[in-house]
Amino acid sequence: MVETTSYRSNIMICAGTGCVANGSLKLKDALAIELIRRGLQNEVKIVLTGCNGFCAKGPVIVVYPEDIFYQQVKAEDVPHLVEEHFIKGRPVQKFLYTPPARTEAIPVMSEIPFFKHQVLRALRNRSLIDAEKIEEYIARDGYLAAGKALTEMTPEQIVTEMKSSGLRGRGGAGFLSGLKWELCARVPGEIKYILCNGDEGDPGAFMDRSIMEADPHSVLEGMIIAAKAIGAHYGYIYVRAEYPLAVSRLQLAIDQAMEQGLLGKDILGSGFDLDIEIYQGAGAFVCGEETALMASIEGKRGMPRAKPPFPAVKGLWQRPSVLNNVETFANVPPIILNGAEWFAGIGSEKSKGTKVFALSGALNNIGLVEVPMGIPLRTIIQDIGGGIKGNRKYKAVQLGGPSGGCIPESLLDTPVDYENINKTGAIMGSGGMVVMDETTCMPAMAKFFLEFTEDESCGKCVPCRVGNKTLLNILERITNGEGREGDIELLETLSLQVKESSLCGLGQTSPNPVLTTIRYFRDEYEAHIKEHRCPARVCTPLVKFVVDQEKCKMCGLCFKACPAGAIVWEKKKPAYIDPEKCTKCKSCIKACRFWSID
Repeated sequence: MVETTSYRSNIMICAGTGCVANGSLKLKDALAIELIRRGLQNEVKIVLTGCNGFCAKGPVIVVYPEDIFYQQVKAEDVPHLVEEHFIKGRPVQKFLYTPPARTEAIPVMSEIPFFKHQVLRALRNRSLIDAEKIEEYIARDGYLAAGKALTEMTPEQIVTEMKSSGLRGRGGAGFLSGLKWELCARVPGEIKYILCNGDEGDPGAFMDRSIMEADPHSVLEGMIIAAKAIGAHYGYIYVRAEYPLAVSRLQLAIDQAMEQGLLGKDILGSGFDLDIEIYQGAGAFVCGEETALMASIEGKRGMPRAKPPFPAVKGLWQRPSVLNNVETFANVPPIILNGAEWFAGIGSEKSKGTKVFALSGALNNIGLVEVPMGIPLRTIIQDIGGGIKGNRKYKAVQLGGPSGGCIPESLLDTPVDYENINKTGAIMGSGGMVVMDETTCMPAMAKFFLEFTEDESCGKCVPCRVGNKTLLNILERITNGEGREGDIELLETLSLQVKESSLCGLGQTSPNPVLTTIRYFRDEYEAHIKEHRCPARVCTPLVKFVVDQEKCKMCGLCFKACPAGAIVWEKKKPAYIDPEKCTKCKSCIKACRFWSID
């Protein structure tokens, strides 16, 4: 039943995973109680939404119609907030956002730099709907595109529209979605499958999770349209079991769509049938690869297979299948509803539309953003991300997940699209963006990512199984101060061999962090090998932990931070480290603001 009560204000509380962890559900309960106490329950409505995007500032509230953005609001703050905003009618300065290097707060969400530079397509319903109510999705033009595709368009017309839009798969490879659909549609067969990849195994990536939690019906609608285009009547959404909220809301969305005649038999009286089922994965990173994902659904070990034949010809259970990721499907409904030209109106020449990124690392503003393709990397990091926190210097950004590459400061003006990012040696990937500052050791960072991919390798092919292990052994030797002459050249040669001969995308991209860190930060590798020195003071075996008496500001911060009592310090005197007591925990290095510790 559709709610008809008219409210003067709507409090949209972020209930994404990040905000829930910070107490947004307690905040919601406290607001409900306070509104009743003040007799405002019929004037002010509380709505739990999905992820707002500004994850570092949660719990987050947006008040409509004023578009007032409040951050880090706690349950104990509710009486003051209700009194000031909803009784006296004035924004509460205490909870407004103030950008770095500014003194005045910005009350309106659309004027905050983090949001101002974004263009929402896949995240079009962000902070606007209750993900658990299909009526709210429908009120935002939900399922109109599915209705148009099922009752007014032929499969060929759908494919043509998608090809004209230029939408490329947002899962990492960037293959044209419309072309993939066309290839599958041409393959004869009564049984075909439409598959959604919601596995998202990249560390620091939460784009797909947020869409599934905040707007699950957009994924279902995209799958309905794709199923009509290729002639599939059954679909799977593959979601890792570590996403319980996403699984819950997707299942609820499927049940609601079935009740409304938007899934199942004879959808909207069109004669088209489609059933969708959720399959929960066990969290293997390699199952993000399409053929490994299909093997997992079939009940087999998640291991990739050689291609060709491609899944469009022989996919799930050897039937023609199309697999796209969550973000790709979320982009489909507005393309069908508004037309290919509308979607292709933003972006670059070969990379149309927008891309969702998960910003994390050494930034002031951490969160989920959607930006036009072709936007400079500098704009994302400096304007949207708010620059590097702690007044440190930017060093690199790891783009494309653990199989991506590190982009240095000299390339910060690179347009963010598939072609230009590939030229840097990185990849677009699914959209993970980890920013690093001057305290990051690049050989150690390459080792960190390679540890992940080596551990997640399925072991099926020798280049990936043995090659990545050998690369990791060399990097461990270098960061332990045991590097040898020729190790850098060996890393480069072996990395290229692994890339060229591995079976699937995991092995073909896993050496990217090694190659890009050598390409842009070769001097750090040479310092480790030739000078037995870690310039970033990260690799413990190479750090001597001595206070530079000339640089020391005699502030005592290192003395206060040392848990082992190894630092000797008196007021107005330089500090001294007792090597007998020092445990090399690096607490002093983190505490010192003047790089006085060598």
